[in-house]
Amino acid sequence: METLINLAQIVLALSVFYVWIIRYENVVKEFKHFEINDLTRNFVGGSKIALATLLITGIWYPSLVLISSLLMGFFMLSAQYFHFKFKSPFIKRLPSLFLLLLSVIIALSTIQ
Repeated sequence: METLINLAQIVLALSVFYVWIIRYENVVKEFKHFEINDLTRNFVGGSKIALATLLITGIWYPSLVLISSLLMGFFMLSAQYFHFKFKSPFIKRLPSLFLLLLSVIIALSTIQ
């Protein structure tokens, strides 16, 4: 089970790195669509990258995992809120929904 949770941490972290570093142009467009300012976008991006780094580090230092996964889950829940508010199609909601699910699974496994 521990190996699956570690894999979930890696998938979650790599997904965040991919979206916020490699596909950053799409993030900029999406935040403009959601009418969220650049300062907030940069704060969210920096926070998500830091949390993703902590999730990877948490493989060796498990005490970092719970708070990182809960905060990442909060960001993914916020993404779901904005997708819902702006009536995004389900396919646009799916990535953050999947990452929210991973965050919850990681957090729950850490609690137990």
